Amino acid sequence: MLAAYDEGSPFVQFATNPVVVLILLSIMLTGFILELFTPGFGIPGAAGTLSLLIFTAGHVMSGDAGILTVLLIVLGVLFILAEVILPGGIVGFIGFILFSAGVLFAGASLMWMAVSLLIAFSIATAALILMVKVLGKEMKLFKKFILSDSTDTANGYVSNETRTDLIGKIGKTKTALRPSGTVVIDGERIDAVTEGGFIAAEKDVAVVKTEGVRIVVRELE
Repeated sequence: MLAAYDEGSPFVQFATNPVVVLILLSIMLTGFILELFTPGFGIPGAAGTLSLLIFTAGHVMSGDAGILTVLLIVLGVLFILAEVILPGGIVGFIGFILFSAGVLFAGASLMWMAVSLLIAFSIATAALILMVKVLGKEMKLFKKFILSDSTDTANGYVSNETRTDLIGKIGKTKTALRPSGTVVIDGERIDAVTEGGFIAAEKDVAVVKTEGVRIVVRELE
């Protein structure tokens, strides 16, 4: 545990006040949740980060939290955010455990920390449900990793029937292929896949084979 700087300072008394702890944890978690729906780094993320810094600094200066506690909290937040990019549940669950352990060990009262953490997670979960289910918002961060172009016929797409006529033709990627995406060949927007690698948008590609409805392309050197 780190040595206490000044347990009686106004900042330490403020940051470790039980009611303030509850508020800081709630702002922290809710801010990070709302930041996922905000393009760039906005006010929710700034509020969450500031709350995290105040909470951590206050408990370190009071002598209640040590380096291990700080690492647990920071790693927990990073793992929870990483769950958005690497969905599956495992990363997020590990992050939840790390963050919870860090918060529980940070305070002088384990019981109050547990209650505050439970309430904060409940508020953050309610905010997430509100954004997704009620307001129909999409996570901006997650949206960067999925295809966002519409694939209806109004946008010039054609169904991927057996298109052996495309073999050998040259086109250009409309979206990045990870490994699937959209290419434009002779003015047609067509769903295609790579041979397994990644091809960025606006790259010249050639159709190397068709497998039923699957059109395989290769980037031209």
